[in-house]
Amino acid sequence: MQAHGDRAAAPHVSIILPVYNAELWLDECLESVLQQDFEGSMELSVFNDASKDKSMTIIEKWKVKLENSGVLVVIGGHDSPSPRGVGYSKNQAIAQSSGSYLCFLDSDDVMMPQRVRLQLEAAAQHPTSIVGCQVRRDPPNSTERYTRWINQLAPDQLLTQVFTSNGPTVIMPTWFCSRAWFSHVGPFDEGGQGEPEDLLFFYSHLRKGGGVIRVDQSLLLYRYHPNAATHSVLETTIWTHRVRFLEERVLPHWATFTIWNAGRQGRRLYRSLTAGMRRKVVAFCDVDENKIRKGFYCHEDSQERPKPRVPILHFRAARPPFVICVKLDLTGGAFEDNLRSLHLQEGRDFLHFS
Repeated sequence: MQAHGDRAAAPHVSIILPVYNAELWLDECLESVLQQDFEGSMELSVFNDASKDKSMTIIEKWKVKLENSGVLVVIGGHDSPSPRGVGYSKNQAIAQSSGSYLCFLDSDDVMMPQRVRLQLEAAAQHPTSIVGCQVRRDPPNSTERYTRWINQLAPDQLLTQVFTSNGPTVIMPTWFCSRAWFSHVGPFDEGGQGEPEDLLFFYSHLRKGGGVIRVDQSLLLYRYHPNAATHSVLETTIWTHRVRFLEERVLPHWATFTIWNAGRQGRRLYRSLTAGMRRKVVAFCDVDENKIRKGFYCHEDSQERPKPRVPILHFRAARPPFVICVKLDLTGGAFEDNLRSLHLQEGRDFLHFS
């Protein structure tokens, strides 16, 4: 086994594993590290974020098994009264690791045996990309729409649908990338509980011209449970980051645009925009005859005089580009059929925000 400090002989892939009170899941998670069919050098970098359960006992047990199988295990952590958060833990696990590539893993998830091998092949071909994969959800019937979205996005949609409420188009527990690219983009935000560190990193990655690739095989069992860290992030926090990213990346390139949905979500987006971007909204569009018959939406909270009145049109009378605030998969296919009938190009003529 090479010395940890010997960079010339450093492990090729470091599996980055932040841990906080994960005793329920760790045995399965670490077993999946042991079962990888990757034949190159591999390292597991664990950072324990002040766990109060038996996580460390389980990790120490698995350290022996993994190192007997040729996987170097590096363990760090702290025992402060409170955890420092997922972003901090990931940064620490990366800092203490030495692989040329980083494979991210959540302590409640399980990797399929071919994960490291297949994602490394993709990452080597795309050195400035985040490489994800398809997933299998546990329980199987949890978040069905979200899981379908994760697994079925077309390759170009991995970039065109980055503004939706679903977050990164490849989910964080499936991320795989080169250390060099992570260092160029990172580190993760360390704001702690309530900050969407994966979404913020993903946006920084895109700002720097990074690509998004998905290996189209199910390489991860992705658990859904009430204690998952993602539940600590408020929807309003994510909404604010999403609107600002939309205003930064897309809206400056559009002279005008239409918001598709004159209902609650469309109006919320309109009100959330900065004043300059609101002035670019030439119309709302919808299929609801009652909304269309009203004729306009008045922004009552505006300080402008007279208050802005935005026309509400039938979608066939509206002109692109569109920011779509209609949730996919919830209209029995009617919305999707209407959108297809306009023969528009995603990314150029419209983008999904809901």
